[in-house]
Amino acid sequence: MRLLIVEDEREFAETLRRGLVAEGFTVDVAHTGRDGLWRATEHEYDVVVLDIMLPELSGYEVLKRLRAAENWTPVLMLTAKDGEYDEADAFDLGADDYLSKPFSFVVLIARLRALLRRGAPARPAVLEAGDLRLDPSARTVHRGQKRIELTAREFGLLEFLLRRAGTALSKNEILGHVWDAHYDGDENVVEVYIGYLRRKIDAPFGTHTIETVRGVGYRLVDVTRS
Repeated sequence: MRLLIVEDEREFAETLRRGLVAEGFTVDVAHTGRDGLWRATEHEYDVVVLDIMLPELSGYEVLKRLRAAENWTPVLMLTAKDGEYDEADAFDLGADDYLSKPFSFVVLIARLRALLRRGAPARPAVLEAGDLRLDPSARTVHRGQKRIELTAREFGLLEFLLRRAGTALSKNEILGHVWDAHYDGDENVVEVYIGYLRRKIDAPFGTHTIETVRGVGYRLVDVTRS
């Protein structure tokens, strides 16, 4: 079981390394984002433990480049940042798990073993509805040959709708999957983001991809042109 730790705090990284070695892991360590990216690209690891705040390249950028290169090694983000938006950004970019410092070493081991059991996921398939295409790995959206630029939240919302195409989804279901299972803000934020999506993926093309289902929520359907 070979791990890569990408962590700029050398004393902390060494403490982690010693503890993990004592648990039977083989551990490599990198202290910059650039070195971590090179190691993760050039060598095979079972899990990468990746800090967000790194010199040269941030953990976000390292993760983004790994996934763009179709490297699906499980990544656990390990960071002092504990905001829900930081966590959401990590998952949007392709992280498999997330731990905030300070953390229990026992919990870290349990999370790592869970990722090892799960293994590297298969490359996500391109999701399509008519000529609308979303590529989860490349983080791109196209309508025909035209590329559509979306924010991270818009991308996550469209991906969720596409994965459940044809199904009427309530605002609460959408909030739980695209925002957070414990989100307690105004559910009308879903309506706002549906409007953003419609203005980007439908209005310029004369299409009607996202239906409003009265009394329920929203449903993504195969495209129809007006």
